[in-house]
Order: sequence, then structure tokens, then C-alpha cells
Amino acid sequence: MTVAASPNLPQRTGQSPRSVLFMCGMNAIRSPMAEVLARAMLPPGTYVASAGVRPGERDPFVDVVLEEIGLTAGRHQPHTLDELEDDYFDLIVTLAPEAHHAALELTRSMAIDVVYWPTPDPTVATGTREQIVSAYREVRNHIASLLKHRLLGQMPEKMA
Repeated sequence: MTVAASPNLPQRTGQSPRSVLFMCGMNAIRSPMAEVLARAMLPPGTYVASAGVRPGERDPFVDVVLEEIGLTAGRHQPHTLDELEDDYFDLIVTLAPEAHHAALELTRSMAIDVVYWPTPDPTVATGTREQIVSAYREVRNHIASLLKHRLLGQMPEKMA
């Protein structure tokens, strides 16, 4: 797949982008979670997609923590960049180091903003089911906070 710069690049006045791609390693946890959260938070009409650098398997804990806040990933199945239906984005948000490197390589000759939001991998959590779900919640809340502050321009609640 070739990613092309959208002719509708957002103005840097706090306006949210019209099209966003979220990328992580396998499109199984962080990027699909970001996609669902962004669809719920960004203005209607914003095109949002997600992809991974390599193939992965759907993670059921993502469904658990999204359902807690009334959202769902629906029938999302992990897919790679090559499987994306659309390839025009104003912004690519990477959530894992390997995804960031891949996005920079992919867009090096294009006018697409690529930003890296370091996001922990909740699969490294161990312990009880509740401790593992808690790690996924933390990732969900971290991504939601970044969306609010960086794409929607809202001040952090502690500073407001």
C-alpha cells in the first residue's frame, strides 16, 4: 500500500484532522482501541482507520474495556497497512516504536504528519484477570486522554 497525503491537511489552529490512521504492531490492541475511541470523540465525518505493521489476532480484553465505557470494536479484525481500503490521511498516529519507524519510512517523501504517542503494551501485565484488565483500562484511558488533549485541544482536567 502507498499512503498519500490528503489534499485537505488540517490547519494548525487546533482544528482536528479530517482523516487519521492509528498504527501499532499488530492492530490487535492499541490501534483498534484508538480507532474506536477516536470515532466516538472526533467530529462527525472524520475518517478514522487503524492498521498494524504485521498481522495479529483480535484481543478479547480490548472488547472488555471498551464495553465498560459503552463502546465496541464491532467486527474489527486485525489487519496490516497493505489491507487498508483508503490510503489518504492527514495524520498518522503511531502507538508503538516499530509502527512509528514504519510510518516514517512509508511517508518520508509525503506531506503527512506522523506523531508518536508512546503507549504501553498491556499484554505484558501479569497476575489476576482483574490486574490484567486494569492494564488494558490504563491503556484505554491513556489513549482517550491523548485524543482529548492533542486532537481535540481540551485542557487536562487537573489544569482546567
